[in-house]
Amino acid sequence: MNSKIVGRMLKVRQAIGISLGSIASAKLRSGLTTLGIVIGIAAVVANISLGESFNIFFEEEINAQGSNFIIIYSQEPNLFYNNELQIIKKTPGISRVSPIKQQLGVATYFSQKKNIDIVGVTGDYEDTANITMESGSFIRDQDAFSAAIGSKVANEKFDRNISARSSIDITLRLEGGETMTRTFKVKGIIKSLNTSFVGGGIDRDVSIFIPVSTINQMLEEDDFSAFFAMSDNIEDVEEVSDEVDRRLARNFGVSSRDLDDEDAKPYRIFNQADVLEQTNQLADTLRNFLVAVALISLLVGSIGIMNIMLVTVTERTSEIGLMKALGFSSTDILILFLIESVILSLFGGLLGLAVGIGGAYIITTALGLPFLYPGYVFEIGVFVAVIVGVAAGVYPANKAAKLAPVDALRHE
Repeated sequence: MNSKIVGRMLKVRQAIGISLGSIASAKLRSGLTTLGIVIGIAAVVANISLGESFNIFFEEEINAQGSNFIIIYSQEPNLFYNNELQIIKKTPGISRVSPIKQQLGVATYFSQKKNIDIVGVTGDYEDTANITMESGSFIRDQDAFSAAIGSKVANEKFDRNISARSSIDITLRLEGGETMTRTFKVKGIIKSLNTSFVGGGIDRDVSIFIPVSTINQMLEEDDFSAFFAMSDNIEDVEEVSDEVDRRLARNFGVSSRDLDDEDAKPYRIFNQADVLEQTNQLADTLRNFLVAVALISLLVGSIGIMNIMLVTVTERTSEIGLMKALGFSSTDILILFLIESVILSLFGGLLGLAVGIGGAYIITTALGLPFLYPGYVFEIGVFVAVIVGVAAGVYPANKAAKLAPVDALRHE
């Protein structure tokens, strides 16, 4: 091996040894110096991890609400009828669609009355909304006076729990102020999703589902308030949604040039991909904001390292003069102080990584979020720590390297 290379390797090892000795000789000061880096790196790592966890959480919550869903809801009364239902059904790529009619009603069980959302749907709603039954079964189109009720309606709303095959009375108010009451047989209890996102504006846990034909019969109406559709697969959901939009717009006389103008259409349409994109943007914005705040801690930490290195240069001025007198070059001195700065920062970065990952795990567990630790976080933590160490050490190291040997030796 070339002797010059060996000499340089020895100098680097010597510089590391000297730097470690200097750090060890002032443990408390070194520890306080790295505290800012620890906090900064920990905050960055924890916030990146939390951002990824929120993304997964939102995705799981939205996917639980339906399979490849497309929701169309009216902006005007008496807008959707069977004609619009057939238009959506015949759109290529649509596998299922359920019309929706929703009204606040009064449910009576053992003489106890409660205001509860009554939702009229068809049997297709079970698949499009990913309905899972806790007991019994979901309603079918031919089930005129059958109901499927949410978990909280069955177990929390009334003093006595409701079970499958129980009977409940449902009262709806007509436009003229009159009321219509019918008795329904509970066909099944819907399993709770325990989610915070309510897809399509319907919270299944606190709703009662009955056939849409029955709710229209009771209200003496024949329109729908919305449609809950499902595309064949998630890859085509946006394309299918756009086609449904075009067909409905043509049906209502909206020109193709106004298709992107939401105010020009009497309805609104969105799909699973749209919701996922919006929630991911929200999670990313929140994460980026928190990371930006955490970077302030890193800036403070880097200033702390710079300050301590400047103090170190002052304290070791005579030592620097002696080293130069013994033949150490300005480059050697520069490398020595840079290495010391990087070691301090790298130590703080590694400790910050551990604290950040641990903090993210504790927070996600407390919030009931999935814990996600992206592999690139480790690289980010180490890279940022090294960059901070170099940036904070350049000025003090350069100052030390430029000291004249004679002046340094005379320093007291």
